[in-house]
Amino acid sequence: MPKFKYVGRDKSGKREGAVISASRREAFVKLKEEGVRVLQMDEVPESIFTKDITIGNPVKLRDFVVFLRQFSTLIRAGVPVVEATHVLANQTESKVLKRSLLDVEEELRQGNSLSTATAKYPKIFSAMFINMIKAGEASGAIDDTLDRLATQYEKQNETKQKIISALTYPMVLGVIAIAVVIFLLVGVVPTFVAMFADFSADLPLITRFVLGASEWMQVFWWVILLFFALFASGIGFARKQKQSKYYLDYFLLRMPIFGKLLQKASIARLTRTLSSLLTSSVPILQAISIVEKIAENEVIARVLEEARGSLEKGESLTTPMKAHWAFPPLVTQMISIGESTGSLDSMLEKIADFYEKEVDNATDRLKSLIEPLMIVVLAVIVGTIVTSILVPMFDIFNHIQS
Repeated sequence: MPKFKYVGRDKSGKREGAVISASRREAFVKLKEEGVRVLQMDEVPESIFTKDITIGNPVKLRDFVVFLRQFSTLIRAGVPVVEATHVLANQTESKVLKRSLLDVEEELRQGNSLSTATAKYPKIFSAMFINMIKAGEASGAIDDTLDRLATQYEKQNETKQKIISALTYPMVLGVIAIAVVIFLLVGVVPTFVAMFADFSADLPLITRFVLGASEWMQVFWWVILLFFALFASGIGFARKQKQSKYYLDYFLLRMPIFGKLLQKASIARLTRTLSSLLTSSVPILQAISIVEKIAENEVIARVLEEARGSLEKGESLTTPMKAHWAFPPLVTQMISIGESTGSLDSMLEKIADFYEKEVDNATDRLKSLIEPLMIVVLAVIVGTIVTSILVPMFDIFNHIQS
């Protein structure tokens, strides 16, 4: 939590010190209860040893969805935004969200709007959230907007978890397969080397290959670790560079089997987000610009950029989409119908519903296919190593018997 240094006065005279509190306002209240009249207060900058370390989004999506649902309920019940923010700040389990909401509450008490206050925390409140809240403030329907946001984040989280679930299983089995192979080559195969050397037998090609791999692994095991470290660093670096991220995302979308799954997930995400923004009365050009920024796939983002340019020229939103392989004909046709009938938001929602179901079905099929396939692959690898040891052992046994 933040630390504040202060200068004030109490009954004994001038007083200096420090107080740890979730926000500046809470620090003032705490000191006031202690009988201190604060003259000056400054926040102590956080060091690397004291600040909260977070990776990725600092607030769990589950906590954020709960916050949105509760916020909507309180607003609909007639509780003022300031009081609702205070109540939710004190009951949320997320420390990061608590700190942010207490600061947002302070901004609200100073007369700022909710959209303005939350805009100061872009890592927690996305551009989509801020713009939808701004539209909700203008229309006087913040409760409906919060409900819509909660639904949006719930759907987004469900789709993301489905993708992670589908990709995690083959990755785990792959890691297990590599670990088993390394164990056999480093821990088991070397015990047979001396035996084969003593009998000076002619070893089969597969045995010589496995023995050579074992010898190489014992000497150059660090090369494998270095390779994986460089590979992971390279992927991380590539995703931070716009151009290299484009080629990486292009490769992912073009992958056999997994590419189609990622494509469907990206389409579901962008159509759901765009539908939510348009339903909240966010102007379409601004809505597309927001979706561009939060799109996780650079290939999709570039097509959206072209679509926005097409709209600015007075052309159809679907013109660039029809010319790009990443958008199936079903998507472009339904968007065209939505444009011509003036029901683009509801049509986008239908597309999102369709592709979210497609992702569900695809992940279930994928897991049912990958499980036996990976088991077969693992069995073949282990079987090859074991066979390379057993074949010459049988030859040696037969030689002893004779």
